Amino acid sequence: MTIVTTGLERLTAAPPAYLRGKRLGLLCNVASVDRHLVHARQLVQDCFGDRLVQLFSPQHGLFAEKQDNMIESDHRRDPLLDLPVYSLYSNTREPSQEMFDAIDVVLIDLQDVGTRVYTFIYTMSYCMEAARKFAKKVVVLDRPNPIGGDIVEGNCLDPAWRSFVGRYPLPMRHGMTIGELAMLFNRSYGIDCDLDVIPMKGWRRCMYFEQTGLPWVPPSPNLPTPASAMVYPGQVIWEGTNVSEGRGTTLPFELFGAPFIAPQKILDILGGRIQPGLVLRVTEFEPTANKWQGQPCHGFQLHVTDRNLYRPYRTSLMLLQAILACHPQSFEWKSPPYEYEFERLPIDLIFGDRQVRLGLEQMRTIDALESSWRKGLQAFDSLRRNYFLYGND
Repeated sequence: MTIVTTGLERLTAAPPAYLRGKRLGLLCNVASVDRHLVHARQLVQDCFGDRLVQLFSPQHGLFAEKQDNMIESDHRRDPLLDLPVYSLYSNTREPSQEMFDAIDVVLIDLQDVGTRVYTFIYTMSYCMEAARKFAKKVVVLDRPNPIGGDIVEGNCLDPAWRSFVGRYPLPMRHGMTIGELAMLFNRSYGIDCDLDVIPMKGWRRCMYFEQTGLPWVPPSPNLPTPASAMVYPGQVIWEGTNVSEGRGTTLPFELFGAPFIAPQKILDILGGRIQPGLVLRVTEFEPTANKWQGQPCHGFQLHVTDRNLYRPYRTSLMLLQAILACHPQSFEWKSPPYEYEFERLPIDLIFGDRQVRLGLEQMRTIDALESSWRKGLQAFDSLRRNYFLYGND
């Protein structure tokens, strides 16, 4: 097994000369650890001493303790280093000048999960914009994309549907690391801050997280394992519906269902057309929280048998359309609010384009939907290659 060295480990092993004498802030959360599970804030303090002056946390909080969207974290003090922690998922998602006054450089060490709607990358983008505005430097410490860097999938976000779960025209599965995304945001999407990325050593685009030799720490409460991250680019769409995405169970996103679902009807209407690389296992579960709390839900668990063949977004769209066809009276789109959007349907924000929902409702085939966004996906695939830090050699 290849052992990947993260940007965090490379930073602390050989600190760049440009950081000498600089006051540092660190955007991090509980998953910001090295291979020995030592946290980034401890490593940065050991390396730079009292030049680490404050911390920032993304959605879910410093310890990923907050469960769901629009559950805010307060500003606090870090119990380990007694430094101020500014929450960037509180009354604001954008750093203020006051937050940046005490620092010269913001270090960013977050574990992204490879999916457009995951908000950590937009918290990073807001920090980059603030850094440009307030004349600070940004240093992104790169980490693996846990679902690999070879495959892209899905429609690119229509800018008309921008939100905190989609600020830029990315496809649902973007196939980039957080460091590569930072460069893309900075150059192609016009942030133009003073940016440096410290790349990993040993990571290849074909790698899944289990092949990196690194420990998995859940970056948010409902992505407990690499397996949950693997299905997330598709299964996240249930957040915009009255179907449980498995929150309140031990297998969030791997499980999905609702009391009204008849699994055998779903299998019959699919007619064996489920994507290769996946086994759908009929099951029942009872969420302890969130949708359908305490009620038996009929549905499935997704068992990915071949990650190279499995396409999470296509698969979940097929499942969603089958439920629409089988249960039109019981199925519902979730109503707002969702991630600080109070008027637009959550599912349209998640899809990043209302046309996807309309196509599913009109029973357009998934092949036809994919054909409609193929040119945009190909254009993004070409664009992202300008920012690759890693190949497969």
